Amino acid sequence: MSGDRLRARRPTSHERMTGVSWDASYQDEPAPWDVGRPQQAIVRLGTAGGFTGAVLDAGCGSGENALYVAALGFSVLGVDVAETALAIARAKAAERGIDVEFVAADALRLERLARRFETVLDCGLFHTFDADERPEYVASLASATVPGGTLYVLCFSDEGPDTGPHPVTRDELAAAFNPDTGWNIAAIDPDRLETRFHDNGAPAWFATINRV
Repeated sequence: MSGDRLRARRPTSHERMTGVSWDASYQDEPAPWDVGRPQQAIVRLGTAGGFTGAVLDAGCGSGENALYVAALGFSVLGVDVAETALAIARAKAAERGIDVEFVAADALRLERLARRFETVLDCGLFHTFDADERPEYVASLASATVPGGTLYVLCFSDEGPDTGPHPVTRDELAAAFNPDTGWNIAAIDPDRLETRFHDNGAPAWFATINRV
């Protein structure tokens, strides 16, 4: 099944730019974005009751955000192209006794999941796609989100010192998720995205986006 979901996957712009596959990022040491705990923005969202229904974590990595949401009692599917990260995530779930599903899938082809979700989470994935990939990704997210569902995007911001790689402007977010693409942005708020190389996190946007 994972082969079907990843068939004909081409390297993303980030992989081409760095010369490193997403899977290789997890093989020798934790990836730069793998902080070993859920992002604080996601914890705040969970505390505020921001998750509903079935939840999709697109680009789940080693699973900390998906595991956190699943521990709140939600049905969670985490997807990634990095098989090494997924193996780590499954081992964490088994060790912690948390019921959560992790599968290999291309975030640019989420329609291949043949499933739709009430809540979709993108934590640090949107900003890795270049301008050519973003429309494809936005359409892919729409294919996996029920009408009236909610997408949360946490991505690097261009505002403030010590920004992360691939910073995104507020206008770029608004342009990507406009009503013509099946989305309506409810809010874009400044936040922080934790990495292994930012003591207090890097400047970020936290966007709440509704599927129309």
